[in-house]
Amino acid sequence: MKLSGSIIAFNEEANIERAVRSLDFCDEVVVVDSGSSDRTREIATSLGARVIVADWPGFAKQKNFAGQSAAHDWILSIDADEEVSAKLAAEIRSSLETPTDQVGFDFPRLAQYQGAWIRHSGWYPDRKVRLYDRNAARWVGDYVHESVQVAGSVGHLNGDLLHYTCNSNEEHLETLERYTDLAARELRDGGLPVPAHKLLISPGAAFMRSYVWKLGVLDGSAGFTIAKMAALYAYKKYAKARSLVG
Repeated sequence: MKLSGSIIAFNEEANIERAVRSLDFCDEVVVVDSGSSDRTREIATSLGARVIVADWPGFAKQKNFAGQSAAHDWILSIDADEEVSAKLAAEIRSSLETPTDQVGFDFPRLAQYQGAWIRHSGWYPDRKVRLYDRNAARWVGDYVHESVQVAGSVGHLNGDLLHYTCNSNEEHLETLERYTDLAARELRDGGLPVPAHKLLISPGAAFMRSYVWKLGVLDGSAGFTIAKMAALYAYKKYAKARSLVG
């Protein structure tokens, strides 16, 4: 079966080459750019990707638009800061060459954080459906943590999707601010109450879950930093949600 690789991007000149090159086994690569001011579009075009410029409607809607803009029904969707490993690429091609009633496949995502590969902390295996038949699947989620919803059988692959996350605490804090804004809006729009005790209990629980229960201690200093950031995320999410309804 023919396969389209898709990427959504905005000011990703530092990452887009790696992402596009990792999709060179696909029959085409579509990059949907939401108005980058850097060289994202130029780099993607030079690598043979078909670039489409579209206003930003949100993560799920933009990814659905990318899938619908593709030439083929089977879509492999990755983010600009991700890379398909050689093992995963081989599995994907093999799976699509074998007759199956499955309409989607998931596989593990392995994150690099400040130069370290994170195999615990609740970050791995972090299996995601990213390969799917667009006739039987779509992206859902209005704010954060968008995902592919599949109407049918999902198969499982073992190769890793590599995710290059933050290179510094400062970068992580910037990302955390953006995502807690979205998470707070999601809580507000969901109409669920955010009692004050959430601000007291949730940060500690998030730290313990990441560092102890999810074995972040085995990730060394990176695991400790990830746990601290998880605690801060929990606090800011609920604090911002309370401010929105206060």
